[in-house]
Amino acid sequence: MHSIIWPAGYFPGTTDNFVSNEVISANANLDEVWRHLSTPSLWPSYYHNASQPFIYEAPEQADVALTAGARFRFVTFGFDVEGEVTELTPPGDGQPGRIAWHGWVEGDEEQRLDVHHAWIVETFSHGRVRVLTQETQNGVPAQQLAAEQPNPMLNAHQAWQLAGAVTSVIRAISISPRSSCVSISVSSIGSIRS
Repeated sequence: MHSIIWPAGYFPGTTDNFVSNEVISANANLDEVWRHLSTPSLWPSYYHNASQPFIYEAPEQADVALTAGARFRFVTFGFDVEGEVTELTPPGDGQPGRIAWHGWVEGDEEQRLDVHHAWIVETFSHGRVRVLTQETQNGVPAQQLAAEQPNPMLNAHQAWQLAGAVTSVIRAISISPRSSCVSISVSSIGSIRS
């Protein structure tokens, strides 16, 4: 299994908040999962906590996928998040798909939030697809989120993956009667800086 590549200042356990969510599904299509995750205009269609996505390089175009270095914004948890893609590699040739961005919320010392949010999408044996997302956060808002039990980031990211990208893809594909059983494995963890 592949792991997230972390930039300096965002290593899990050294930030104010960290969450990790993983889904493994036997019935998801890798290319469709990738399309759902890499296209911000699709996020609100399956994830209730994302709205108003906008890619600065393509302001008039719908269904545009993120590209390396792209600047974008969206609203989540009531925050107007600005983002810049720092890593983007589509899946292929035995390598996982990777998307990562630095996101931030402007504000004073009490409001400023900086995050590194990364995704890995890869295939396993027996036709399984793994989606891993991890996010580290710095700032007072991150400290407040980390103090809530359960951490709302864990539940929201799980919804983004499980109820969102993976499940919407499974619903969209035609499942034959012999393979009508959907098998999904889920795990979530979180931590705060001590």
